[in-house]
Amino acid sequence: MNQNAYRFDYRIELEDGQHTRFEIALDPVTLTMLTASSEPYPPWTQLAYNQCQCCPLTPQTRLYCPIAVNITDLVEKFKDILSHKNCRVVCETDDRTYSKQTSAMEGLTSVFGIIMATSHCPVMDFLKPMARFHLPFASVEETMVRSTSLFLLGQYFEYKKGRIKQFDFEELEKKYARVQLVNEGLLARIRSLGNQDADKNAIITLHSISQFLSLEMDFSLATIAHFFERGQDD
Repeated sequence: MNQNAYRFDYRIELEDGQHTRFEIALDPVTLTMLTASSEPYPPWTQLAYNQCQCCPLTPQTRLYCPIAVNITDLVEKFKDILSHKNCRVVCETDDRTYSKQTSAMEGLTSVFGIIMATSHCPVMDFLKPMARFHLPFASVEETMVRSTSLFLLGQYFEYKKGRIKQFDFEELEKKYARVQLVNEGLLARIRSLGNQDADKNAIITLHSISQFLSLEMDFSLATIAHFFERGQDD
C-alpha cells in the first residue's frame, strides 16, 4: 500500500464470529481509490451490464464499471448476509479509530459510501473531497452538513479563480440527482447475486440519503437552518 495514501481500514465482526476486513486507500493527489481487486472480474462488473442511465462512459472505451470493480470483494463476501445481523464495525484511519455496534447494513453502507465516491466514476467524482474526510456511520444530518459545507468551500475556490460569480446549491442538487441514478444502476447490478439482502439494503440506504439531500436543496436546508439562528441574548 502507498505509504502516503489516505487509509481507511474497515473490520466487520459479525456476531457469529466471522471477521471481514476491507482496506481502502486513496491516492493522496487524485483521491481516487487504489484498486484492491484484480482481474478476472465477474460479468456483472462490465460497463454494459445494467449500465447507469447517466453514465458518460462507453463500453467501447471502458470495459468495466469502475465502482462495480471496487465493490466486487464487498458484494461477494456479504451477498448472503442478512442486513439486520448484528456486528461490530471498526474503522481505523491514520488520525483516529471509529467503532460501532450496529447492523450489517449500516456497516456496509459506510464502506460502500467511500468506495463509490472514490472509484473514479465521473458522476461521483465531486464527492472525493468529502471522502477524504470520511466520517463512518454518518447520520443523514451529518452527511447533509458535510456535503453542503464542502460544496460551498469548493465554490469559494472557484470564485477566487474567477470561474463563478455567485454561490448557490443548484449545481449540487443536479449532481445528487445523478447520484441517485448511479445508486439505482448499482442496485440493478447486484440485485440477483445473493439470496439475502445486506448489500442491496446498503445501496438502498445510500439512495435514500441522496434523495433526502436533493429534497433539502429545494427547501433551503430548513432542517439545519436553526443551528445558525442567533439567540435573543446575542
